[in-house]
Amino acid sequence: MERKTGKETPKALVFDAFGTLFDVDSVTAACDDLFPRYGKQLSKLWRTKQLEYSWLFSLMGHYEDFWEITGRALVFACGALKLPCDSAGLDRLRKTYLRLNAYPEVSQALNSLSAFPLAILSNGSPMMLRELVENAGLKGIFEHTLSADEAGVYKPSPRVYHLASQRFGLDPGSIGFVSSNSWDVAGAKSFGFRSYWVNRSDLPGEELSFHADLTVESLHDLATVLDEDRI
Repeated sequence: MERKTGKETPKALVFDAFGTLFDVDSVTAACDDLFPRYGKQLSKLWRTKQLEYSWLFSLMGHYEDFWEITGRALVFACGALKLPCDSAGLDRLRKTYLRLNAYPEVSQALNSLSAFPLAILSNGSPMMLRELVENAGLKGIFEHTLSADEAGVYKPSPRVYHLASQRFGLDPGSIGFVSSNSWDVAGAKSFGFRSYWVNRSDLPGEELSFHADLTVESLHDLATVLDEDRI
């Protein structure tokens, strides 16, 4: 566990969704059902292109919602791996992104953090986030579920992070932003949030000028640290 700041308690906590609350690798089983032995490879490439397309659209000054980007990324991944997939198969696979499994510690960790106002801030479309939250049994836990769709651009654009600051009516330094994606942590820190990196895979940090204030192995560890800091 690494900490770069003193015991400063945020006034609100904002969570990334994909890879932080919801396990993007949980699509692997569905991919493997349709394409035996290709599940892991397809899942990884699909996620990679999903992120790349969101960044490319942002850089080009265009916007398509994340549900459409998810479909485009899947078509590319199947084509790149030379996997024949008809429209029914593509639709079946894309819908697995509406039923991603929450990480095992999510429910308990969020309950432990219930003294804080909580929100989701994600590149996911409003429809995707609504389905994910409901399917994971997390409805009612978050005061706000914020989508990049409101900003018309994707993280790590500061316009997306500003949505949380604006909705809570707090300056960025009073908000703790939680993500398992190191690029997202860097973007949040650049904006001015206190950034908390959930580094489940023990990866090295990005070689950028913006680093996490706190690095933990799980959301449970984050809840423990923040609970101690409140005392």
